[in-house]
Amino acid sequence: MVFKTMRSTDGYFGEFGGMFIPEVLQQNFSELIAAYEEARQDPEFWREFNYLLTTYSNRATPLTYAENLTKHLGGAKIFIKREDLNHTGAHKLNNAMGQGLLAKRMGKTRIIAETGAGQHGVASAVMAAKLGLECVVYMGAKDVKRQYPNVFWMEKMGAKVVPVTSGTQVLKEAINEAMRDWISSMDNTHYVLGTACGPHPFPEMVTWFQSVIGKEAREQIMNAEGKLPSAVYACVGGGSNAMGIFSGFLDDKDVRLIGVEGGGLGVDTPDHASRLASKDASPGIAQGYKTYFIQNEDGQMKDTHSVAAGLDYIGVSPILAHLKDSGRVEFGAAIDDDVRNAVKTLMRFEGIIPALESSHAIARAIEDAPKYSKDESIIINLSGRGDKDIFTIADAFDDKQWKEYIKNKAQEYIDNE
Repeated sequence: MVFKTMRSTDGYFGEFGGMFIPEVLQQNFSELIAAYEEARQDPEFWREFNYLLTTYSNRATPLTYAENLTKHLGGAKIFIKREDLNHTGAHKLNNAMGQGLLAKRMGKTRIIAETGAGQHGVASAVMAAKLGLECVVYMGAKDVKRQYPNVFWMEKMGAKVVPVTSGTQVLKEAINEAMRDWISSMDNTHYVLGTACGPHPFPEMVTWFQSVIGKEAREQIMNAEGKLPSAVYACVGGGSNAMGIFSGFLDDKDVRLIGVEGGGLGVDTPDHASRLASKDASPGIAQGYKTYFIQNEDGQMKDTHSVAAGLDYIGVSPILAHLKDSGRVEFGAAIDDDVRNAVKTLMRFEGIIPALESSHAIARAIEDAPKYSKDESIIINLSGRGDKDIFTIADAFDDKQWKEYIKNKAQEYIDNE
């Protein structure tokens, strides 16, 4: 099974990973590691997990042949892994549901989560409603403004959303606040970290739950084409959707794995969120683990920028950091303008509305597709749907009325909290 490539007994992947946590959290992590390892050895746990995903979350998601886009671009056949059709509209529920089952296994009655684009927050709220758990979601105030529709849905599902107004008011600060909460509520609370980052065992554990994407995609492309794809594309924020689909192809050395980060206004400017495809990131230790962070020479974290709220995190999965240094995964960055154009292109030719995060992978695939021959295929992981980005996308289409409306509603929400 290809997932063995990401197994770790000490939480390290090459030089990256680890567990750098305060003593007060040692009990939480010891309990979590024990529960995770026990679940991995329990076939019944995976059967229950798969049953929930199949009957509740609409798995397996389809692999769609993008015939019109293929004809438009020439070159490789383009296939799209439709995580946008997963329940809640993104890949995030795979991990949230798995961790929810772990929380129940540990006897927890409350879960907390962080969210950037809001999709993990929605997935956590949905999971908590389904499994009967209390839910609190921490979200940077800047992201509340960009992703207010998801805030609405989280609250309607029964979750409490806490806008974080410190620092840069994005995902980094949301994670910090969630950790503070966990320290003071460890007896009854599990922290459902949403991406393949953080201290051990989160990077590996999140990848394990998201590996369903890669397993399905590999089987589906073999059924459709009778052979493996030439390349697989995924956007990279923290890394959960990328690790999910890459896990199905890691041992296939002839399959290129291409991660696409938030290029913002350009990696040669200060306004981007590229950790592995720029020169602005370096190895460091923060938020409990070692990876590449966008930081200055003194180890102070810099501000980031991306048109996509889910890609502006300062760090990246330690597994992806290792795969970058080992040369197994290639990394690039898509700038905001190319991402907006990718949204328009996929809508125009396939009638699919992609999330801005996923559209980074689409932008790079659009650039690369004509370079392949017509008997080759490529897969794009469409990690989420774009309805959550309606106001940001409306801005891209210069719809000032919608932009102003959501700006006012989001600020009203923050002021009331």
